[in-house]
Amino acid sequence: MEHLFNIDPDVRKLILTVANCAKELNKHFVYATGLCNSENIYGEAQLELDKFADNLFTESLEKTNLVRNIASEEQGSIKEILRSEGSWGVTLDPLDGSSCVKTNLAVGTIVGMFNEGNVLEKGNRMDAACFVLYGPLTTLTYAYKGFGAHEFVLDPIKNDFILRRESIEIPEGKIYSPGGLPSEWTDRHTLYVKELERQGFKLRYSGSLTADFNQILCYGGIFMYPSLREKPEGKLRLLFEANPLAFITKEAKGYASNGNKPILDIRPEKISQRVPLYIGSRNVVKAAEEFLNGGLEHGKI
Repeated sequence: MEHLFNIDPDVRKLILTVANCAKELNKHFVYATGLCNSENIYGEAQLELDKFADNLFTESLEKTNLVRNIASEEQGSIKEILRSEGSWGVTLDPLDGSSCVKTNLAVGTIVGMFNEGNVLEKGNRMDAACFVLYGPLTTLTYAYKGFGAHEFVLDPIKNDFILRRESIEIPEGKIYSPGGLPSEWTDRHTLYVKELERQGFKLRYSGSLTADFNQILCYGGIFMYPSLREKPEGKLRLLFEANPLAFITKEAKGYASNGNKPILDIRPEKISQRVPLYIGSRNVVKAAEEFLNGGLEHGKI
């Protein structure tokens, strides 16, 4: 991963740590797909892989001696690393989309990095982020503030990640990826989806956030998991999913919103905080934000 030599040494070491963990996790998909007799803090049943991935990434990041605290989606509190000599705070979704493992759909890992060590900062204070997608190819996409977004692919022969796409820019595409049950959508969001369909947007949704986001990163359009009638806060977690992907999107010239304002401007109040998410091509998401707030007449998306 020679491309990383151009960035901050701490960021390089953290991303290489994530890359090495991804290689190790990739080997375990064959063996550890059963359920554990445990739940995470959200009451969701955990796979053996969920716990393995959480331990793998948290322990490896701790060993870098750079990380002062880690917030993992699988844990109920922020882990403080008192003996660390570094100043970094890391948010971690060790195995995003793990419910898709059983059906052999793509899943991922999402990581956010703050040099101040405070994982409860707004996302616009983030310094770097990356996600790994375990699919037909295993890819790692990272973004560093002001340095753009770049994708690497794992070469199984060399067992190393090699640069695949440099300085990614999300195109203004016409794919839409809608989460949540339609029966639970708000009226305004339902109208918005109907308008997308009227204008020829194609529905592509797998139920794995990292896979669906990566599709938007490649082809453009919009991924959305909206506010729901009974759950106005939506489903996705601000710290572990929305913020890191919004950071990568910004570096890829896209935009991410909660339907009212930029995701990166939201200050987290707790590690389990959820937000609605509209993310993808800049102009498409900006238009969604305006439409959802009563602007844009029929046919203007």
